[in-house]
Amino acid sequence: MASAPLPRSAGRPRREGPGVATTRSLIDYLLSGEVEPGQKIPSERQLAEALGVGRSTIREAIKSLELLGLVEQRVGDGTYLSGSSSELLPQVIQWGLLLTVHQREDMLEARRHLEVLLAGLAAENRTEEQLTRLRELIEQMRSADGDFNRYVEADIAFHLEIARSSGNSVLVGVLTNIQSLLHVWASRVINTAGETETSLAMHEPILKAIDARDPDAAREAMRAHMERAIRRLRAGLPKHSGSAPD
Repeated sequence: MASAPLPRSAGRPRREGPGVATTRSLIDYLLSGEVEPGQKIPSERQLAEALGVGRSTIREAIKSLELLGLVEQRVGDGTYLSGSSSELLPQVIQWGLLLTVHQREDMLEARRHLEVLLAGLAAENRTEEQLTRLRELIEQMRSADGDFNRYVEADIAFHLEIARSSGNSVLVGVLTNIQSLLHVWASRVINTAGETETSLAMHEPILKAIDARDPDAAREAMRAHMERAIRRLRAGLPKHSGSAPD
């Protein structure tokens, strides 16, 4: 497949920083239809010249888009539009503001606090029906047997069921609204780890605490899970120690 055409400079006033503006321009370009899923996009140098910014700005923008799951970088080859981009477009648009390293870190911290709070509330408020559903989802995760996609689907469903078990509709809405982004992140974490056993072992104490109606234990188990998942997510992000190949 031929390389994608170059993007055109937006040529509009920028009240936001160059990194944010550049990432928005790249999102517009990648979603314009000019680039096909799985197609290689132009190099950092070419993108920088086309958009009138430095290569470091392009590099940071691509890092953000990779975290969102819109592009994938192949070592020694270049950057490609994700083959599943059609499925990812809604969340990429929804989270178009999540662009800078600082904002990503804020989001990770916010999710950690939210999930810990929800786990404690779920231990206090869950119904027997919700507990049964949580057990079923743990079994689905256990039986995924190396099928990472199947595991991630059950993993995200488990977290959303905990949210619903909290009994707080506002907090449920917050987590539900970032469901697609959670899916991208969970996939990155599991693929970086290359296994699901460790992740499953972090989920089981959460279920046990919710079953026992022990909010303190539920919060502590979720906190440990979140901290480990965040470390793995960061480890799975591109290091960008040098320029991508041209």
